[in-house]
Amino acid sequence: MDDERALRIAFWGLVGAVILMRIFFAVRVHRAGGRLLPDRGAVRREGRGFFTLRLLFLLFLIALLIYGIAPLRLGLLSLPLPAAVRWAGVGLGVASVGFWTWTHLALGRMWSAQLQLRPDHHLVTTGPYARIRHPMYTAIMAWMAGAALAAANWALVAFAVAMVVFLASRVPNEERMMLERFGADYRAYMKRSGRFLPR
Repeated sequence: MDDERALRIAFWGLVGAVILMRIFFAVRVHRAGGRLLPDRGAVRREGRGFFTLRLLFLLFLIALLIYGIAPLRLGLLSLPLPAAVRWAGVGLGVASVGFWTWTHLALGRMWSAQLQLRPDHHLVTTGPYARIRHPMYTAIMAWMAGAALAAANWALVAFAVAMVVFLASRVPNEERMMLERFGADYRAYMKRSGRFLPR
């Protein structure tokens, strides 16, 4: 099997792993009685981000479609990277899926894809949240970077950059929500933790 074929299989494996992981945890939260769709408060807190996230998801599907249909024929979108760099991207992607899964396990029923809190929400400061306030965003950014390197495709690189910008812009709204709910406890947590990397 040549490198290109193996890298394509690895890329689709990364995509499949994330889809399966998110479905597993969404089902788990739903069975525990948690809300999966955003409530009005979440839509209000997200503001333009609510529609931006949906647009980004659509762009990601388009980028996947482009990569899936004719990655080699679309030379314009091909990024000339050595195989070693692309395999390093696969490694980063695999590690990110593991880290992303850990964040879900630490949050348990408290996880939501939206900016909303559960009625019985408590501040999670264990596992990857012990030293990083937004480790899930770190995992998503790293996964996007890894997948883009593995695919060596400009459409996916552009999407990864857009996703990093979106997540970074979403953090202030999320932290405002947490400060409103947890006040001094969250302020103290902010002082001892880093935003995307350990302090």
